[in-house]
Order: sequence, then C-alpha cells, then structure tokens
Amino acid sequence: MNLPFLVGFRVDNCSIERTLDIVGEKWTFLVLREAFSGVRRFADMQAITGAPRQVLSARLTRLVDEGLLRKEPYREPGQRQRDEYRLTDKGRDLYPLLVALMHWGDKYMADAEGPPVLLTHRDCGAPVELHFHCTEGHEVAGPREVTPVPGSGAGDRSA
Repeated sequence: MNLPFLVGFRVDNCSIERTLDIVGEKWTFLVLREAFSGVRRFADMQAITGAPRQVLSARLTRLVDEGLLRKEPYREPGQRQRDEYRLTDKGRDLYPLLVALMHWGDKYMADAEGPPVLLTHRDCGAPVELHFHCTEGHEVAGPREVTPVPGSGAGDRSA
C-alpha cells in the first residue's frame, strides 16, 4: 500500500490488509452474513450459502480461531454432539462493514427490480442507513472530508 500521506511511515502493519487477511474472501463474508441473520448450524449454513463442505469447514475454523465466532455444543435427541457457531463481540463489530457492502451492492449491482433485502429498524420499521461522523458529531460525507494522519502504530521508515 503506497499512500502519499504515509510517505516516510511504515505501513507493513496496515489494518485494512490485516482485516482482509481474515475476512477478505467470498465464502467468509457469506458465512458472516448468515451468522448475522441468526444461522448457527453447519448444515444450515452450507444449504443457504452453497459452500462446499471443506471450504465451509475451513472458513468456520478460521473465524473461530480469529475470535469472530465461538463454538457452542448442542445435541439433538439420538444424535451425536455438534457445534453451533455464534458471533462474538469481535464478530458483531463487523456488522457495519457487511451493511456497507450490502448498500453498495444495492446501489450498483442489484437487479432492475431492486435490492433483494431491506434492513429496517426493529423498533420503528424505518430503513437503516450508515453515516460517518467525527467524534465531535459532524457528519462526514466522504473521503474528501477526511485527512489521514499517521497513527501511533505508523512507525518511522527512516529508522
């Protein structure tokens, strides 16, 4: 990543890159989509996503290892013990990212009929929207209103 505002600073610890190392793959996002929808069991996730068994198993294992999902054992009568997959706080914190991807897809990729799913507020029924605000409460309309500055983890390249 070669960003002009980071000239002279180390970016080998890029947060975007590290996040994509974990979630930057189609099946992972589809697993997370289903987890946010309340799907917890392997067979249900496989049926809904269409993911090959080995791929789904690998993605669930990685999400558990990274702390985005946790396993919870359950047993149906007469069956062996199995695991359900539940979101952790770390996993739930990805919800705005998935909603942003969905809204982008609704705007640019949806069929002529419109988006397949609408998100509404459970309490009042109004559509859910994402907005950026600074810590002072000002709405931030887009990247031209943001100034990147080196953070504490930027480091000095000249060292």
